[in-house]
Amino acid sequence: MVFEQPLEALNYHHLRYFWAAVREGGVTRASRKLSISQPTVSSQIRALEDRLGEKLTVRQGRQLALTEAGRIVFRYAEEIFNLGRELVDTLKDRPGGRPARLTVGIDNAVPKLVAHRLLQPALQIPEPVRIECFEDKSERLVAELAVHALDIVLSDAPMPLGTSVRAYSHLLGESGVGLYAAPRLADERRAGFPASLDGAPLLLPTRNSGLRRALDQWLEERKLRPRIACEIEDAALLEVFGRAGVGVFPGCLAIERELLEQYRAERIGIVEGVRERFYAISVERRIKHPAVLAISEQARASLFA
Repeated sequence: MVFEQPLEALNYHHLRYFWAAVREGGVTRASRKLSISQPTVSSQIRALEDRLGEKLTVRQGRQLALTEAGRIVFRYAEEIFNLGRELVDTLKDRPGGRPARLTVGIDNAVPKLVAHRLLQPALQIPEPVRIECFEDKSERLVAELAVHALDIVLSDAPMPLGTSVRAYSHLLGESGVGLYAAPRLADERRAGFPASLDGAPLLLPTRNSGLRRALDQWLEERKLRPRIACEIEDAALLEVFGRAGVGVFPGCLAIERELLEQYRAERIGIVEGVRERFYAISVERRIKHPAVLAISEQARASLFA
């Protein structure tokens, strides 16, 4: 009996060549690793693109860069070939069970110190878990969540009303906000706070951030006119600029100890009335994943208590 190949069938040889090219950092290195010619690898990747109807890679100088579709395909390829290795290991009776996997999207606006503290409990549950983290803008991460490429998204804002994605926002907690600076700048601006912010160099999140909107309103209500030195989307980069003394920057009071130690910063004052909230966004109305449950429970009981 002859079975006709279904339309949705995928050639896993093509997928493996694409996966290898991305992992090795280019077609040339992949061809050496696979012991086949460079044109063969390139043609197999083009065949995969034709099969999927999507452009997966773009050339940026000598580097191989992924399109948005390419990133999605690569994540699935990683899982497919990792599962293949685990299958072989299982059949060989190797010790150790397969760890649970938690794939997390982290909004650029979430401070990396907060993300680290939030994810720590997931590594302490009795069942072994492997965490995979991806950073991007919230709307892109939610799109990945919708196609089940992510388990949860950590964000500083809930799902916007009217969105077409069916997902739920779980409040993890909230924290007060302080303003921090490198020691010399902090000494200059601490006395007379908050009036001392007039004319001070200030580092702020970009305007799509909930924290930025709250800070703008707080400054406006007090008729303060600092000099905006930088607007930075990525919270970690904003804090690096702050450590370098470029300007005063906002920080979450819940992680103040880490801010003071790691960024050698000093607090100038507290932004009274401004709160920073953090959410876990998932496609589940009730959280069931044991690692996500640990994150949620520990955040409410300790980090944001």
